Amino acid sequence: MSVKICEPKDYDISVPVLIIGAGATGLCAALAASSECTPLVLEADAVPFGSTGMSYGGICAAGSLLQKEAGVEDQPGWLYEDILAAARQQTDPALAELIAHESGPAMDWLTGDCGIELSLEKSWSGLGHRQPRMHAPASRSGEDLMSMLLNACEDRGVDVLCDARVITLMSDKEHRVHGVQYQRPDGEIEEVGCDSLVLATCGFGANHEMVAEHIPEIAEAEYYGHESNKGDGINWGLELGGVVEDMGSYQALGSLAKPHNLVIPHTLMIGGGVQVNLKGKRFEDELDNISGQALDILKQPEGVCYIVYDERLHQQAESTFADYRTAIEMKACKSADSLAALAELIKLPAATLESTVEQVEQLKHDNQSCEFGRVFSTELKLAPPYYAIKVGAALFHTQGGLVIDNQARVVDQEGNALPNLFAGGGAARSVSGPGIWGYLPAIGLCTAVTLGKLAGSAAAKLTGENV
Repeated sequence: MSVKICEPKDYDISVPVLIIGAGATGLCAALAASSECTPLVLEADAVPFGSTGMSYGGICAAGSLLQKEAGVEDQPGWLYEDILAAARQQTDPALAELIAHESGPAMDWLTGDCGIELSLEKSWSGLGHRQPRMHAPASRSGEDLMSMLLNACEDRGVDVLCDARVITLMSDKEHRVHGVQYQRPDGEIEEVGCDSLVLATCGFGANHEMVAEHIPEIAEAEYYGHESNKGDGINWGLELGGVVEDMGSYQALGSLAKPHNLVIPHTLMIGGGVQVNLKGKRFEDELDNISGQALDILKQPEGVCYIVYDERLHQQAESTFADYRTAIEMKACKSADSLAALAELIKLPAATLESTVEQVEQLKHDNQSCEFGRVFSTELKLAPPYYAIKVGAALFHTQGGLVIDNQARVVDQEGNALPNLFAGGGAARSVSGPGIWGYLPAIGLCTAVTLGKLAGSAAAKLTGENV
């Protein structure tokens, strides 16, 4: 993967906007650009899926029409404050403000102009969000979100060329990209010219060398992300004069069913469930940091824990989340009529598990907080039959990347925009600060959709004589 400096030439095929990557960022960029021109998306895989397809498809946004219809009062300024609070004030405030204020309009554009069918998950709040903000497909499936985005692109006549792995960007001496080379599965190399280029290649979670360099604390953990996330877009941007920030920022998962590798919803804990280690003891505030809890789990015996919950929460998750239904089919969820029987089933010390849950239930009765700072409330009491599911920790995707301006245009060290290069999603810097602790639920797809829309719209205006 490289950048080749050469003079512009006449390509057999040339497009006004070329997009590398057919995840949420790339497809949203294509949809936005299609209002002005006919873009082309190049996708390395045989079928577009990526990190979006592996997610719940949840997108946080503030001030959307779906929130208003659900009676949820929210505003961009609140999301902005929540982003800064989660990131401990250590993120770019201008980017945080941009994402917060553009998220609602981007959501309305998706559900309105693009016809993407989403609903508001009202049970998903907390974990840094002061209001319910998760917009997702009814199935809570990223695969379904990808299908809807691809269908919308097809309806607008956007071509998504698969099995097209970009290997070289061609640029002039002023870092203006004028074409790319991509390779077919049979080894054949083809070229396409462009007026502007959008990098929608996600992050570098599958690049073990980059992970070890930038986020060594999670380097030995399992990677649960798409294998094409090698950091290509970030490295191309650097070669073209761009700069990066927050390369130590990432989203980890602390709720990956073991050994089944299915993402288990945090609603089990939001609704009153708890996590216990193999000794039957709690070890953290389960609602404090959805990403950072992965490091706490890795410190536990065998690097795993159990989520303990009840029938009420089991039924809610079963009716809402496709991955959880798969977990049931794979017999990942264990159930018993008493805590002692559950402990025997999952091989935990019964007396310790019973004592742990009894302490939690007393805290709920008294509306008190625990030693880790989690505040419990009366309405979240657990009742038999009880359930447990074993989960572990994993790296999902990275959050550091190329620095961009308010049009998602890649900038250089002096803050000047590169001539015609845009980036979004994992290829661009996010708003989670420099570490693991700043991640807000669904902020990954929020930045993917919002920056994709901004990049596609701006790139489409940067064509022909305007390049």
